Amino acid sequence: MSRSSRRQPVPPPPARHRRPRALPRLAGVALLATGLVAGSATVAVAAPPTGRAVAETPPQTTPGPCAYTETPDEPPARPVPLPPDPRRTPDHGTARVTLRTNHGPIGLTLDREQAPCTVQSFLHLARHRFYDRTPCHRLTAYPTLSVLQCGDPSGTGEGGPGYRYADELPTDLPPAPTDPTGERRLYARGLLAMANAGPDTNGSQFFLVYADSALRPNYTVFGEVDAAGLATLDRIAAGGIAPTPEDPAPVDGAPALPVEIRRAVRGR
Repeated sequence: MSRSSRRQPVPPPPARHRRPRALPRLAGVALLATGLVAGSATVAVAAPPTGRAVAETPPQTTPGPCAYTETPDEPPARPVPLPPDPRRTPDHGTARVTLRTNHGPIGLTLDREQAPCTVQSFLHLARHRFYDRTPCHRLTAYPTLSVLQCGDPSGTGEGGPGYRYADELPTDLPPAPTDPTGERRLYARGLLAMANAGPDTNGSQFFLVYADSALRPNYTVFGEVDAAGLATLDRIAAGGIAPTPEDPAPVDGAPALPVEIRRAVRGR
């Protein structure tokens, strides 16, 4: 919630930090919103004594339609293989996952038709217990962005599964009534969507919308939260955001009531 009647700045979107590269960059890096957006980066590599160039092993990419691709410069926060990528990725029906948190269950219905590759990846990560014992590191309470963001085992906002895959962007979201420009869409209360660090950088981080929010349609929607899950989210949101020395009443930051996904299980 706004802590005063002053106009709030445009909130940073649900973003996943890029993990810093192991080798130094010669190009600059600009900090934008909550994600790090890198410029054209080149790395100086010493030539071997023979004078021959070193052949880098290209990142592994699955052969199916989802093309899950390793991110060697962003290693996994927890070891996990690439997801299965069958030629006919399931694209009909729904799947149920329950996030058992320290504040109560958050039931999710995943929509395969809306985002088949995203659902396939999310179920894969849940099956490999990637989300178990992980914090939800970010809570926002802007008038136009009210979400709980989870999915990084490191709790820093930088962690991911060590792979990325393409967006499956929504095309049917209504215009946000709070945005006179018509650029933003309504991410309604109860939607489940992926955070990212730019186009086609989906990994493991996701966000749960607990109050209607206005965002550009740059975030894959892949399901919704059930009524019990929304009640859990409301309890978390009511606790507010942890104050910091710089901001005693923040609208964006770590939840004041720490949130842990104790287990992500398939089914109810």
